Amino acid sequence: MAVQTIPARLRWAVDFIDVQPQDHVLEIGCGSGQAADLICRRLEGRGKMFAIDRSEAGVDRTKQRCAAHVEAGRLTVRQIDLATLRVPVKRLTKVFAFDVNLFWVRDCKDEVALLHERVLPGGSVNLFFDTSRPEQVPEIITKTAEALTEGGFRVYIATSDKPPVVGIIGRR
Repeated sequence: MAVQTIPARLRWAVDFIDVQPQDHVLEIGCGSGQAADLICRRLEGRGKMFAIDRSEAGVDRTKQRCAAHVEAGRLTVRQIDLATLRVPVKRLTKVFAFDVNLFWVRDCKDEVALLHERVLPGGSVNLFFDTSRPEQVPEIITKTAEALTEGGFRVYIATSDKPPVVGIIGRR
């Protein structure tokens, strides 16, 4: 599948996190593997990506779409919940998620604590959401920013009108 068929909102978010060739990236909720594919294309040499999804179908789709990255040893995909995650890569430089409701619909202290423990100083947790339902955006921003702040991150907000995306960025 061509990169052009990847939704603009995902391309914008991946561009925003500015993946470097040596980054160690965790994607939460890899779904169809579109963002994983984009991110892995930017990793070279020692860069690695670990993608997780609670859904077996999401893991299967990501493995299928990103087979070349998995084969090259750049990408590991697992069916697991963030709460029980044991990252093989001990130190992450970036965490990426798109439309993962966990961070604003329920208590996620344990998950945020786990991320804070795994992300290197200077690293970031990048949580993006589609804003095509504007009535939800204030709550998404408030609750997600609160969870990251309470977890020890410095929080920044990034927005885009076209495509309609908001990013809640937690810096370690």
